[in-house]
Amino acid sequence: MTTWVFEGTVLPAGDTARLAFGVGGDAVLPGRFGVPGLVDSHCHLTMGPGDNGPVMFGADFANERLGELANAGVSALRDVGGNREVTLKLATTEDDGRPFVLAAGRFLAPDGRYFPGMHEPVAPEDLLAAVEAEIADGATWLKLVADFPEVGPDGPIRGSEVAQTYPTDVIQAMVDLAHARGARVAAHTNTPIVSDLIRVGVDSIEHGTSLTEQDLEILGARGGAWTPTLCASVGSVPNPNPEQESRRRARSEYLASVLPLADRYGVHVLTGSDVVGSVAGEVALLVEHGLTVDQALAAASTSAQEYLGLSGNGNLVTYDADPREHPAVLANPAAVVLNHRRIA
Repeated sequence: MTTWVFEGTVLPAGDTARLAFGVGGDAVLPGRFGVPGLVDSHCHLTMGPGDNGPVMFGADFANERLGELANAGVSALRDVGGNREVTLKLATTEDDGRPFVLAAGRFLAPDGRYFPGMHEPVAPEDLLAAVEAEIADGATWLKLVADFPEVGPDGPIRGSEVAQTYPTDVIQAMVDLAHARGARVAAHTNTPIVSDLIRVGVDSIEHGTSLTEQDLEILGARGGAWTPTLCASVGSVPNPNPEQESRRRARSEYLASVLPLADRYGVHVLTGSDVVGSVAGEVALLVEHGLTVDQALAAASTSAQEYLGLSGNGNLVTYDADPREHPAVLANPAAVVLNHRRIA
């Protein structure tokens, strides 16, 4: 068996180190710069884009996606909603040959407030029982769809009005139950109800395009997290009409004004690919929207590992060029070590 040796600069700290992985004769890993494993903190292993919104897939799709993520240097991920029969099994099964999986199981949303086919609707009076079921089957996170437009039975979103999905007192009871059972809550939100979500104790804000400075101050004071999913929120789309492009630019400008505040207030900013992006793409967009390169690299690695309770030991992704000078190189690793084994 080969022992792979890395000698170079370990990011984001910038320390010079010699690291060894495996047991046996030494071989030098290519690349002069290394990161102790990337983390995709907002991933959907069983979802892909479709004509009328996302489409749900099964185990084969998820395993193919895991292989792609591993080759891209992702050592761990948090799946925040999908095919629970697949994702919860992945989260409770050890496999050294793939990224470590944390899973939330199903999307928690009522009828007509999320994509049909993507979830089994949960009425407000059934929400706590659904939380108990997910945790009993291995979920360490719960995915709350806290606001969403009205969705028709065949998939397309009806209009642009986004509404709160569950009463605030029901969400409060959900969060309290999750915490009592040792789980945490990630909330999809793009409206000002984010302030109430933070007030009742939601752990992680997903998307969060309406976060204010006061929200970030409160969230940071208790060590909360924000996954802005910029590839999904402000990434370019094919042939946008003028209204779509105007909304995209407005979101981009707003997020650029608040992202630096998140770091200032101690919020754990995390990278998440969602259905359309990548960790490398998120890092580049975080830098474009006001974070330093070091802060963005931490969001994709050490900060995420700390927040999610993960370890970077045994994982390394290397690069020929310095990602601090050229963040785009994150998309092209020179080598990937996962669980002490070189896989790419």
